[in-house]
Amino acid sequence: MPEQVATKYAQINRTLYPFIVAIFCGLLLLSNVGAVKLIEFGPIITDGGAFLFPLVYIAGDVLSEVYGLRAARKCIYLGFAFAILAALTFYLIQLSPPADGWGNQKAYEAILGFVPRIVLASICGFLVGQLLNAYVLVKIKERTQEKALWVRLIGSTVVGELADTLVFCTVAFYGVITGNDFWNYVITGYIYKTLLEIILLPITYRVIKVVKNYEPTYSAN
Repeated sequence: MPEQVATKYAQINRTLYPFIVAIFCGLLLLSNVGAVKLIEFGPIITDGGAFLFPLVYIAGDVLSEVYGLRAARKCIYLGFAFAILAALTFYLIQLSPPADGWGNQKAYEAILGFVPRIVLASICGFLVGQLLNAYVLVKIKERTQEKALWVRLIGSTVVGELADTLVFCTVAFYGVITGNDFWNYVITGYIYKTLLEIILLPITYRVIKVVKNYEPTYSAN
């Protein structure tokens, strides 16, 4: 019986891991705020989160590929906590009485006042999607080891983005967008985010290679 090869991962102490986690959480929070605005390009309906949110999955892929499932989960839970904190903060600001002469309360409520629902949708979709994304990538890596990186990246994206998009769109905009427009929004968002990650594969490959080469514990393992 052939000897089983251990899957390689880098240790997370004194490495690039904290910086990648910071990028991951920052992109997530910006995407949550951007998702408040619905955008329409002809027949295509999406939201402002579409600009940056695919990059959250790319950062998640880097974490899962280089540092493993446990390290990726730590980052996902941290992003989850920050998203909840952001929602509570915006909500408390909305409830606080405005100063005399400050006439932008309605404008604030129209934009950031809607963020709690968006964040609820985001954290539900994000948690399910990212955990599935990390799990699928790591499980494929256990079989392929250092080969066929593109299979891991695309396979995890297809599964993770599907779960994320379905949950997010339903919680965030079900009832706000109705009928065929709702399914247009769901399908367009899923296809767009998945295709964008595929288009950015060369960049993801390069980033993963740089991080692996930087991490001495990855090569040592």
